[in-house]
Amino acid sequence: MNENRSTKTGPLAGLRIIDLTHVMAGPVCTLLLADMGADVIKIERPHGGDDSRHMSPPTIGDQSAAFLMMNRNKRGLALNLKTEGGRQVLRRLIKTADILVENFRPGALDKLGLGYGELTAIKPDLIWCSISGFGRTGPYAERPGFDLMAQAMSGIMSFTGEGPGRPPVKVGAPIADITAGILAALGIVSALHHRQQTGEGQQVDTSLFEAAILHTFWQSAMTFATGEAPAPMGSAHPLDGPYQAFETSDGWVAVGAANQNSWLKYAAAIGAAHLADDPRFATNPDRMRHLDELIDLLSPIMRKHTTQHWLDRLGAAGVPVAPVLNVAQMHQDPQARARGMIAEVMHSTLGAVQTLGSPVKFSRAPTTLGAGAPTLGEHSREVLLENRFSAEEIAALVAEGAVEISDTKGGDEKLQGHG
Repeated sequence: MNENRSTKTGPLAGLRIIDLTHVMAGPVCTLLLADMGADVIKIERPHGGDDSRHMSPPTIGDQSAAFLMMNRNKRGLALNLKTEGGRQVLRRLIKTADILVENFRPGALDKLGLGYGELTAIKPDLIWCSISGFGRTGPYAERPGFDLMAQAMSGIMSFTGEGPGRPPVKVGAPIADITAGILAALGIVSALHHRQQTGEGQQVDTSLFEAAILHTFWQSAMTFATGEAPAPMGSAHPLDGPYQAFETSDGWVAVGAANQNSWLKYAAAIGAAHLADDPRFATNPDRMRHLDELIDLLSPIMRKHTTQHWLDRLGAAGVPVAPVLNVAQMHQDPQARARGMIAEVMHSTLGAVQTLGSPVKFSRAPTTLGAGAPTLGEHSREVLLENRFSAEEIAALVAEGAVEISDTKGGDEKLQGHG
């Protein structure tokens, strides 16, 4: 039996989460909470499951690499909520749950008789977290939303890219999805604190749109101050400089000479101390007004030497500097490995599978990665038995098509029709 509420460790050990989410934002939220010790029961539809199971290539064995990444440390229950049996199972699970997380379109669960009112009648102190494209209120509440739409409408794509006049560019990582998951997890632990103080459950509501807007702090500040929307600047910072990536003789290096002290150290280290005396570059406001001129002067100097040369020289001078790594190189970086960010989990059919580690460390209640992502319906029987379903009831649910029970050793018990 895999880890459950009674055996998991971490700061959230003892909490049970019903996870009705799919693809990215919701699974990020429940992944973080699972790593912190919560018992997450991931509910998927039978005959297909989470859409991310089909986001391939690439695969590891016969499993989607995307699904494996987002769903470790969770137990899997394949449940058809369109059947009465499936709805009854969810209602019984709610009695032992602390939190429900969902990213259905607003109103979808209400149509099934599984809305906030119905489920909190069963569990009054339930914390219900909704993650949607645009939130549960406002003129766009009913719109479907994806990371691309959130990045587009938040303004991010207008100031991301090589420079003015170039096509709009999305951030390579799905930052709206990932940030919405992080915000949802923060909202949930805040609601848990409130419940501890008052005994009250509540709804937590966040969206991809709001998560993307959160990334416009600097650009919104500039727009509030000037009335003008910032344009893209490549890797440069809109408020400090030089603070960007420079091409070297064999790659790229990121330089963070973002304050006066680091600027003076940087100019001296590259043999261009005279630039610090140039009135165009004397202060940060001066440098930002003449940033294009400054970069035109710095770039040929940086291209004269290798990345490693600049890492050594600028590092010795106390200038913030870093190589521009690709993801494979990041996976081998000694700091990433020392911090446990490159890890392995054991999958029930694939064996050891590489994954990213937990980004939050605790001195008293450390996180554990636990098991790999579940196969579809891997823990259906286990979860049902824990919730006092009899063998006869389980067999009836299988026969109804309400539950799928998979055998991780290779068979598929849904075909056998027994509990």
